[in-house]
Order: sequence, then C-alpha cells, then structure tokens
Amino acid sequence: MIRWGVRLAFGAALLLAAYLVVTFVQVEVAAYRDDRSTSDALVVLGAAQYDGRPSPALQGRLDHAYDLYRAGVAPRIVLTGSKQPGDRFTEAFAGFDYLRGRGVPEGDLVIVDDGDSTWESLAAAERILAGRGWNRVTLVSDGYHNARLVAMSGDLGRDATVSPSTTGGSVGEVARETGLVALGRVIGFDRMLRYRP
Repeated sequence: MIRWGVRLAFGAALLLAAYLVVTFVQVEVAAYRDDRSTSDALVVLGAAQYDGRPSPALQGRLDHAYDLYRAGVAPRIVLTGSKQPGDRFTEAFAGFDYLRGRGVPEGDLVIVDDGDSTWESLAAAERILAGRGWNRVTLVSDGYHNARLVAMSGDLGRDATVSPSTTGGSVGEVARETGLVALGRVIGFDRMLRYRP
C-alpha cells in the first residue's frame, strides 16, 4: 500500500514537472510573438511612472505603441494603469501625456485607469472596448508577458493579439510568468488578484 502511495506521489510530481516545463516553453516562445496586423485599438499595459514621467519600461511600451499607431496598425491607443498610494498621476495619464506630447491627437487616446493588477486593467479596458464596438485589439507590453496577456484576454472573451515592446525576457522573468500562467490556467486568472501580478 505504501509503495502505491509513493508511486502515485512520484507520478503526480512528474506530471506537475512536465506541465511546468511545457508552460515554460510556451511562455518563452510567446515572448517573441509580434503580430502587427490591423486592429481596432492598441492597448498599452501600464508600468511605473514617476510624478507623471513614464519609467523606462513604460516609455518603451509607449514608444512601441506610437510606432504601431504611426504605421497604421490601429487608429487609437488605449492606455491602462492606476497609481500607487501617494502618486499624483496614474500610469495611464502619464502615458496619455507622453503620447500627446509626441503629437498623437487626444481624440485617438483613451485613458483607462481602473485596476491595480493586470487582470483588473484588462477587464476595465474590455468594458470600454466592448462598449465602443472595438473588436480586434493589439496588446502592448514586454514580450515575456505575451502568453499571460493572451490567456487573460481569452478568459475575458476577447480574441487579442500581441506586439511587444521588447522580446524575450530573463530566465527569472520567464520563470515567474510560467508560474503565473500555469496557476492561472488551473484556477482562473480572476482568482489571482491577491498576487497583483
């Protein structure tokens, strides 16, 4: 009886390890996916801002979205991201102000500053997108987020594509995303809010 218990535990461990390895490979491959086909809107995922100035990570995403916008990939840019306690500006507003400064008309920029996590930001953006009839969207973030963003969008009922500001990711970044994607697929990304990834 003990022998069967050990075998069962060993088998379960092997299955878990295989699942994590497959997910790691999927996250790594997705990190290089870059779809620049035409869409209704670009959705930029927020990152840190410093008193209204985008951090290097956020600026990279904004610059990439600007390039996609100028190339005609989408006619508008949706900016997401709230603020930390004590901040005067949201990440979304910092992005709005930055892109307006680069010459993007205000009418082509949409601020969505609800949500303290990736899931909440995407859910808030989804409400705007659906309400305005914008069906196809291109998500802009760092490449190692691609797999999770596509999975989350699928959970929200949105068929989204990705065009990252950076490709790949460090082993640590990909490993962290692997854990988040693996867990989210099992329990649902909406139940992971407590981790605020």
